[in-house]
Amino acid sequence: MRNFTKAAAALSALAAATMLAGAAHAEGNADGKIQFKVLATAVLPDGAVKQVKTDVLGLVPAAVGNTVASDNVTPTVSIEYFFTPNISVETIAGVTAHHVSASAGALKGTELISKIHIIPATLTAKYHLPLGHGIKPYIGAGPALFIVLADEPSAALKAALPAVTRTKLSSEFGVALQGGVDIALGHGYGLSFDAKKYWVGTDATVYAGSTRALVTRNKLDPWVLSAGVSYRF
Repeated sequence: MRNFTKAAAALSALAAATMLAGAAHAEGNADGKIQFKVLATAVLPDGAVKQVKTDVLGLVPAAVGNTVASDNVTPTVSIEYFFTPNISVETIAGVTAHHVSASAGALKGTELISKIHIIPATLTAKYHLPLGHGIKPYIGAGPALFIVLADEPSAALKAALPAVTRTKLSSEFGVALQGGVDIALGHGYGLSFDAKKYWVGTDATVYAGSTRALVTRNKLDPWVLSAGVSYRF
């Protein structure tokens, strides 16, 4: 799975390079219709348990009183289309990796679910405020689909509970609010700073054989903070 993460990051970088290489053949324009961005993105999820749906092994609350998801920094790319100088739609691409640990109970501090890989597919409609001097703050909102590509029980969880065979996190729809600023540098190039707040959850299922031993509803609700460069034409 580590190779998968590296491959995903490499594909994101290759996609960004391909986009920018294609854009380089177009004349840069700070008021153009299309904008590409290459960003470093911090994904800061919550991961707390909201509801216990099934608990055959009696893990909650004695062993696992609550959970927390790890933070991650990952490369992302975005493409944006401007319908008017002030109204646009934007989508982002990237893969983020996390793990979930117990934050309370007898297993506090123990990693429970490892190698979680998520695509936070997002489409936002944005309104840009033209302040002049190449500075354009914006706000946006739209739907998101968190696609869980992979996850597995940690070695610590399998050691503590040998009956555990696998885990499964559900892919879920949610919503995102967005705010940020684009700063034009000239010839279509610019800097971009962006913040998104998501509201999205997931069902975390722990299996013992084919039995769903533990099912919890968890909120992810991450902050996603990005900074990078842009090219518009």
